[in-house]
Amino acid sequence: MQKQFGLSSTQVQKSLQEFGSNKLTPHKQESFWDKYKGNFSDPIIRILLVALAINVIFTLAGHGEWFETLGILLAIILATFVSTYSEYSNENTFQQLQEEASRTYCKVWRDEKVQEILIDELVCGDAIIIQSGDKIPVDGIMLEGFIKVDQSVLNGESKEAAKHTAPAGFDFDACPVDFLDTYKLFRGTVVVEGEAVMQAIKIGDKTVYGQLTLELASEERDSPLKIKLTQLAHKISKFGYAGGVLIAVAVMIENAIHSGNFWGYFSNYPVLINDLLQAIILAVVIIVMAVPEGLPLMIAIVSSLNMSKMLKDNVLVRKIVGIETAGSLNLLFSDKTGTITKGQLEVVRFLSGDKVEYNNIESIPTAQRQLLVTSICHNSSAKISEDKVIGGNSTERALGQFILWQCSTMIRTERQFMIPFNSADKYSIAVVAGDLTGALIKGAPEKLLSHTDFYYDQNGQKQVLTTDYQQALEEQMLAYANQAMRMLALCVYEGDYDVESGGLPANNLILLGILAIRDDVRPEAVEAIKAVQEAGVQVVMITGDRRETAVAIAKESNLITSDSDVTLTSEEMQQLSDAQLKELLPKLRVVARALPSDKSRFVKIAQELNMVVGMTGDGVNDSPALKKADVGFAMGSGTEVAKEAGDIVILDDNFNSIEKAILYGRTIYNSIRKFITFQLTINVAAVSISFIGPFIGIDKPLTITQILWINLVMDTLAAMAFGGEPALMKYMQEKPKKRDENIVSPQMLSSIFTNGLYLTALGLFFLSSAAITGLFRTSPNNIYMFTGFFNLFTFLAIINAFNVRSEGLNIFQNLDKNPGFTKIMALILGIQIAMTFLGGKILRTTPLQLDEWFVVIGLSLTILVVEFMRKLLTR
Repeated sequence: MQKQFGLSSTQVQKSLQEFGSNKLTPHKQESFWDKYKGNFSDPIIRILLVALAINVIFTLAGHGEWFETLGILLAIILATFVSTYSEYSNENTFQQLQEEASRTYCKVWRDEKVQEILIDELVCGDAIIIQSGDKIPVDGIMLEGFIKVDQSVLNGESKEAAKHTAPAGFDFDACPVDFLDTYKLFRGTVVVEGEAVMQAIKIGDKTVYGQLTLELASEERDSPLKIKLTQLAHKISKFGYAGGVLIAVAVMIENAIHSGNFWGYFSNYPVLINDLLQAIILAVVIIVMAVPEGLPLMIAIVSSLNMSKMLKDNVLVRKIVGIETAGSLNLLFSDKTGTITKGQLEVVRFLSGDKVEYNNIESIPTAQRQLLVTSICHNSSAKISEDKVIGGNSTERALGQFILWQCSTMIRTERQFMIPFNSADKYSIAVVAGDLTGALIKGAPEKLLSHTDFYYDQNGQKQVLTTDYQQALEEQMLAYANQAMRMLALCVYEGDYDVESGGLPANNLILLGILAIRDDVRPEAVEAIKAVQEAGVQVVMITGDRRETAVAIAKESNLITSDSDVTLTSEEMQQLSDAQLKELLPKLRVVARALPSDKSRFVKIAQELNMVVGMTGDGVNDSPALKKADVGFAMGSGTEVAKEAGDIVILDDNFNSIEKAILYGRTIYNSIRKFITFQLTINVAAVSISFIGPFIGIDKPLTITQILWINLVMDTLAAMAFGGEPALMKYMQEKPKKRDENIVSPQMLSSIFTNGLYLTALGLFFLSSAAITGLFRTSPNNIYMFTGFFNLFTFLAIINAFNVRSEGLNIFQNLDKNPGFTKIMALILGIQIAMTFLGGKILRTTPLQLDEWFVVIGLSLTILVVEFMRKLLTR
């Protein structure tokens, strides 16, 4: 390397002042308090805030109890805090992973010596030494050397690009960005071969890599769940407001009737105003009762619990919205390499010269195996030891892995000279001497077979390669090609090799065999793709590979299963209008030779069709599409920019983990639905009883404090109980929910109104039936009967929780997978019984006798029969 390339310390400081450093502008992170404030925009929380404000006014005016206001306030604080803490802690975990990954050092010439510095400290003009395996830290030009670069992170093209020394006076900015320019190097790409010195021309945000990060500031769409909850909040608020007004009117009419002078009551202003205030307070409480305060808390809890479970399954959720939206996916665009395939080249077949196929090294006959191991070990730039392969390109590492632990079987020989592989000649040659003397040749079969006249049989003996025999070999190789396999031929030239000529011998090559190499499909990915498709999610594979390879992989992974399935190349896609592409989209399975811009276009088109779209990606070029998608799945091995753009990071790059993310998303959605059913059943019953009660002479069936007590206990503790529901594979058999679909299904409505009305009817019967009231002790204020009713209402709700959590007739189904559910319900039961003894005047309770408890418990169990019959009739 030439030292004159480097800058001096003075020049570094000058460049730093003029152009800045190589540090990328960090992605703006929300603080804890910013996130906390943002969570107050939740539609349910907004309704609660209105109710809280009204309650505060009444409390300050002396017409409300302080603990009523405190109950609403606690519901709001708990819900927003848990949600914020879950998301913020996961963001911090993500940031720590990112910071550790980004502490990369590079070597530069400064002050006439090589120094190692952080890439953030590079400046314009720096001379940077880059070697095989290094990630290029800036945009710039080649000053010296020769390298090959993997630029797939920017352009999606897996083919390695050769880079040469730029001519004197080369202008980096003379033409638009061109990744194929042989003199230009770009940040984020990886050196796969060679060594060179480059000059930093563009740094930091001015690099192509940096510019792409700026595209990530686009606005995000509302998640499907947020849209559904907004709709639900709107309907609940209307129900609550209507119920509150009707109940206030009912109370006033009931007071007028009982006054003995209906019209005279309305002219008695002191009494009228006092009763009106009480009626309004009751109306506000009914409105509060109608709103499931525990819903935001429940969403936060269930998301938090599942986020920790998902991390164990290699799924890091950066944004809670990512989990819930994953469950609603209609369409998933998935990368091939590393997601559907293993992401690493692997030797999967060895076709010997005598046309015998072997799947592993151990099954190859000894003589052929010795020749094979010797040929690979000597004709490779990778270092192959007993237990590992170091260096070399991906192909050579794959060959090294195939013969690992077999080095002791090598023929005793030494390498004298080597001609490395190059893409023009398509072969490499190692000249050896010892027990085997001659040349070991490795290369493209079509290049070597035309020079081959013999082959080795299983005993290592040389046999003549006839035309018919060679044709049979080629037919087998064609079959390999149709299975998306790359092939390398291994040949031996016995005798003296002319090192001076450096080319292939004209004839007399002896074929050792053909190695078939491929990036194999992950077996678990095939099962995962099947499960995702059965879940109603359309999966489309996007790859930079040629069509034939992509189709072969798609067929093997069962993405393509019929002739009607559509495969497009990027070029074909560009010729289609958006309208034509929308028509083809339902049958689309593969996009080959894809460009980064294709992904963004697909996301846009699918969203215009009101679909919920998922996108996977790992490169900087994928980041805009990851950001625009409803759910961006960034790969754990990908770039920091891609991970910043994604909602979910798949740490193991495995499609199987995407399936788990969808399953967890659906689990959360179903858990939320169960809780809504549970809560709205209570709310319907409470509102109905409070509305009808005054008309049949029952004043305040439930007091304000009792209503708030039921809300507080049921909302918070029940939220935790339903939050622990297990992820069941049956959820993957459900069809995806539409973006604008109502979160409350007809089945849920059936349960809510059947059980809600039964609670209402049973409650009113309990309070008005002489047969029932006769079973309780009498008192001037009916305290025993009202205590019994308060417990009956709560017990019915607890038992109905078991009805709701199981969709089948067996209420104990999968209960062992959520042991916390039984514990929490037992805790609610215990608290309720304790409050019977301790509630006193605040909760209008008094201790009951054993026979009174038997009446309450016996009537409570009847809801099991009601729900059993409902499920039986609606199955």
